[in-house]
Amino acid sequence: MTALGRGGRKPGEPIYLRRHLIVLALAVGLPVVLLQLYKIYIGPVSFGAQMGFGILISVLAGIVLYFTYRSSAQNQP
Repeated sequence: MTALGRGGRKPGEPIYLRRHLIVLALAVGLPVVLLQLYKIYIGPVSFGAQMGFGILISVLAGIVLYFTYRSSAQNQP
């Protein structure tokens, strides 16, 4: 029996559930969607403001993802 016999993962490889990938995609796409909605409904935004907003939302989403899913995505022995 090979190391990939248990569910197709190597020993020590993290477990990524479908919800992890969905929330990660949401965190990546959220800054773009929010900026586009702002431009549509409120008005134009400078490039610097767009970059600052995108970085801020991405960092906050990353922190939320880390604290929310760190226990369920830990490595197996």
